[in-house]
Amino acid sequence: MGDTAGIRVDVVDRQRTVRVGAAWLERVVRRALAREGVDSAEITILIVGDRRMARLHEEWLGVPGTTDVITFDLSGDGPRGRGCLRGDIVVSAETARRMARELGWAPRHELAYYVVHGLLHLAGHDDHDPGRRRTMRARERALLAAAGLPHPPRGRTRRTPA
Repeated sequence: MGDTAGIRVDVVDRQRTVRVGAAWLERVVRRALAREGVDSAEITILIVGDRRMARLHEEWLGVPGTTDVITFDLSGDGPRGRGCLRGDIVVSAETARRMARELGWAPRHELAYYVVHGLLHLAGHDDHDPGRRRTMRARERALLAAAGLPHPPRGRTRRTPA
């Protein structure tokens, strides 16, 4: 996709379940990164279906079944602390469609929520304990708002582990 101001975002769409414009999703990522203070990044977003997501989930995390988002931090020992992120974020369009129906909002917004969640993991956030989860949820809402998207219609602690 685009490479400006030290940020490169590639969107690879390998599904037909949810219509997601690559340019739109790139704008969401760029606005979220700007709000997070990231000025250097190489991010690839891969949009897949549940079957492929389940294979990746089991292969990389040892967990059977699908999930919403998997984040691969490729920063290594690089300068992440100085605002440089590098990674891949894989999101399931089928899971986004199911959850969007359940929650009553647009599937592409649910998918963008997964991408923002993955970006925060790349930025060093985690949601493995209640305090950090609350902090991460607040950041998700702030980044979605910065991207011009509505707040996710879910409780503070409801979420499938990534």
